[in-house]
Amino acid sequence: MRQPSLGDLQHAIMSVLWHRREATTSEVHEALLPGRGLALTTIATMLRKMEDKGVVAHRSQGRQFVYRPTVTRTQVRQSMVGDLVERLFGGDPRALVAHLVSEHEIEADELDDLRRRVGGDDEAEGKK
Repeated sequence: MRQPSLGDLQHAIMSVLWHRREATTSEVHEALLPGRGLALTTIATMLRKMEDKGVVAHRSQGRQFVYRPTVTRTQVRQSMVGDLVERLFGGDPRALVAHLVSEHEIEADELDDLRRRVGGDDEAEGKK
């Protein structure tokens, strides 16, 4: 299967499914209605498209389809971040980080935390 890449609405639908593990079209619609105001038919159409894409599957429960995710948050995140890095930063993840730092999208304390996570801060590790 091709790596999953999702649009905004698709990602919102997946968030509902990841949270609930499975849901009917109506349940997804109810969860998204306050913030998006979309028609039930829009959600149904999108779920069918997402099933064609291979990111959800369904089972029948009476006259309703119950959808479940077939990809994990991690798979989607990896795919979408990889696509972002490839398209906007020429495949160089360091360019993405440099952009986040130069545009002040990352605060100093967050940067320190990132250094510790990747093992690049000897002082934080007590090795100085």
